[in-house]
Amino acid sequence: MIKIFTPLFIVFIAVSTYAQHKEYFPDSSSIIKQKLEDWQDLKFGLLMHWGPYSQWGIVESWSICPEDLSWAAYGRKKGISEKYDDYVKAYEQLQLSFNPIKFNPELWANAASDAGMKYVVFTTKHHDGFCMYDSKYTNYKITDIATPFHGNHRSDITKEIFKAFRKKKFWTGAYFSKPDWHSDNYWWKFFPPSDRNCNYAITKYPERWKKFVDYTHHQILELVQDYGKLDILWLDGGWVRKTDSSEIVKYLSETYEGSRWARNPQNQDIQMDTLVKHVRAIQQDILVVDRAVTGPYQNYLTPEQHIPEEGLPYPWETCMTMATSWSYVPNDVYKSSDDLIEKLVDIVSKGGNLLLNIGPSPEGTWDSVAYKRLQDIGRWMKRNGEAIYATRKFNYFMEDSSIHFTQSKDHKQVYILFSNEPTQPLTLSKLPYKKGMKATWLHSGDAIELSNETGNTRINCNPKKKINGEYVWVLKISNT
Repeated sequence: MIKIFTPLFIVFIAVSTYAQHKEYFPDSSSIIKQKLEDWQDLKFGLLMHWGPYSQWGIVESWSICPEDLSWAAYGRKKGISEKYDDYVKAYEQLQLSFNPIKFNPELWANAASDAGMKYVVFTTKHHDGFCMYDSKYTNYKITDIATPFHGNHRSDITKEIFKAFRKKKFWTGAYFSKPDWHSDNYWWKFFPPSDRNCNYAITKYPERWKKFVDYTHHQILELVQDYGKLDILWLDGGWVRKTDSSEIVKYLSETYEGSRWARNPQNQDIQMDTLVKHVRAIQQDILVVDRAVTGPYQNYLTPEQHIPEEGLPYPWETCMTMATSWSYVPNDVYKSSDDLIEKLVDIVSKGGNLLLNIGPSPEGTWDSVAYKRLQDIGRWMKRNGEAIYATRKFNYFMEDSSIHFTQSKDHKQVYILFSNEPTQPLTLSKLPYKKGMKATWLHSGDAIELSNETGNTRINCNPKKKINGEYVWVLKISNT
């Protein structure tokens, strides 16, 4: 995941995200098709980025990446060392002090459930390679004896999170980073790393790359085999993929901030076909999200910090931070409840899901503001969730920027969602009038009158029962 700091970078992300999402290869399996259909009913999920880096309150993993890019440089902890090697050593020693003794996943699961969230995706391993689960293939993990939290009865954090959320009927998803900057078979210590990519010539040292591929497969299979029912395998680090020479040339030509994204792109074939085959031999209906890698193993697409202007013509999910950072930052600034609900409405009206990120603190807590935002969203969802869950994109997703539409899967109900309190009658040109149509406010149950105005629907938008903090007002239209 990439931390956003400047308007220029937001524009860049939007453009590059659009470029990444022009193609989609649907899975031919009827099981996966049905699982995707069910996933599209959920609409609202929770993402959590968490690791030892939270102790410094910096961007996750990226501060150890030797690229001259804003989020990496900004995230570099000041006062450690100007020397790269010394900084990385200090970063990796965060394992020795990581002790989140206030960790209580039931609090998170309860709050997320009350907010109306239906699935959770947790960072089992980010790019820095630190495992938040009990992997047998590394000592760089939360359960290792070198980590103070290892003696806690809840030290296997991933297992505890999945258990707590499953009790609240959540789907569970494992975020897993394909690149691993701690592994000597990815960033070989014989050479200094030059960018985010594997730092040795894979064609020259194929046996080392094979060890890394095997290591990655083993770690993912641990999660699939040993951590209960998983609904989503959410793979990050899209540069680790099978590529040909023309793609590498294109990659080298892309620039940002006056420097190349990476100096050492290679064909980093992680053998996804074999991996997915083995994963689905264990859990046949698991969704695989190989992010930003065009092909059959990207079951749904994941624009990041960005809502596509008109949605996407296939299953998709916007992943977005509740505050400004993916990871914990002290005194971070959180989006308002109004903004978050409007973003949810915008995304769902365009046919997508919202995966909203909260970064836990080094002690294992959420900021009180995060709980307040979830409470506000939850109150709204309890009154208006019918217009969100199990809906699909209407013929038009909006009348204007403040009026959105969704519809039930059977097309028998249309929902009109107003971002501004509707106090005056208005005519909707995007909703054709049909005799027998009925309208009721979801928040109050009050019926209102509809009339025909040259084939369009005119409504008397004057709610009789106002609710403070409604954020978005929803009108249900039946018999459409």
